[in-house]
Amino acid sequence: MPRHKEREYRNLPLPLAITASSKRLDSNFYIEGYATTFTRYLLYTWDGKDYYEEISPDALVGTDISDVIFQYDHKGKVLARQSNGTLGVEVDDKGLFIYADLSKSTAAKEMYEEISEGLVTKMSWAFTIDDETYDSDTRTWTINKIRKIYDVSAVSIPANGDTDISARGLQRRSYVSDWQELLGQKEKLLILEIEMEVYS
Repeated sequence: MPRHKEREYRNLPLPLAITASSKRLDSNFYIEGYATTFTRYLLYTWDGKDYYEEISPDALVGTDISDVIFQYDHKGKVLARQSNGTLGVEVDDKGLFIYADLSKSTAAKEMYEEISEGLVTKMSWAFTIDDETYDSDTRTWTINKIRKIYDVSAVSIPANGDTDISARGLQRRSYVSDWQELLGQKEKLLILEIEMEVYS
């Protein structure tokens, strides 16, 4: 289905215990989490029916993750960046893991403080789809190939309020969640409904 022509945004819940690791960044302004996992999740509900999405474990093979950035609400100042070493993006057997050092600018430190104080608790990520399939029996899209990941963002009010991001203190555990963003506009949902009828 031709959704891959547009940039997609997602946030889905997945609690994660944060632990120190020599592989990660050593920072007092450190956050981490999974941008996505290889599990089926609810994408949206329309006309009393649930529609799902899942990302194939092979979808991130060869994906362009050359310079992902960390932002607030997918816009404004860059708070961390892969190319300067303040943002890490890794694919593992669970999904897409990200970690960030928010210590390199005043804006980044302010964002860390807002996250640690619980003022900003949600996340989202932006990407484009290269290939996907749809199963009309289970009403499930499977994303087979993601072309590019643009950013991971802390967000004020995501479409799906079930996601979390939390900051790690020096001596405590906190929890971070995956992020999935529902397609909120009725126009988009109507287009998807029409496409399902065409491809079913």
